[in-house]
Amino acid sequence: WSPQEIEFTFEGSSPGDLYLLQTRNMAIRERKQVLAFDFEEDPQGLYLGHGVGVSGGAMSGRLVFTLDEIDYWRKLEPQTALVLARSDTVPDDIREIHASDGLLTSRGGLTSHAAVVAHRLGRTGVVGCGNLICDEKKKLCRINDIVLSSGDYISINGQEGSVYQGLIKVQEV
Repeated sequence: WSPQEIEFTFEGSSPGDLYLLQTRNMAIRERKQVLAFDFEEDPQGLYLGHGVGVSGGAMSGRLVFTLDEIDYWRKLEPQTALVLARSDTVPDDIREIHASDGLLTSRGGLTSHAAVVAHRLGRTGVVGCGNLICDEKKKLCRINDIVLSSGDYISINGQEGSVYQGLIKVQEV
């Protein structure tokens, strides 16, 4: 009687082509601490956009696009959190998602690949940030008229779905 996670596949276009692969009790995660932003100035000047908060609380970190960048920042600033930006995620992105601390995507919803993986790995995640345009090859993204490059600071709130520019202090509430 507990909530279920259901894995399924379609093998054709008719209802008889729907197959349930497995079902399991949904993992319900309890968070002992809730992190929120501690704004020292008006947050409207830093606000970039909004998506769907899928896991975690508030976090600030450097923007990254590749595993090499993640390795670079881990060596240079081991205590700095890293936020992986993607248009969307695919299963091949698992190494980058696992190595980063947060995930920001322009597409996706509560049941998207990015949302499920971020939640299961315990990463802070914001998906479906519609005004985010991510160019992974050039290692930059644009949110409205603001261009952010690899290594720039970004702040996301996996509870509210908000996205801010810069390094914002985080507090436990």
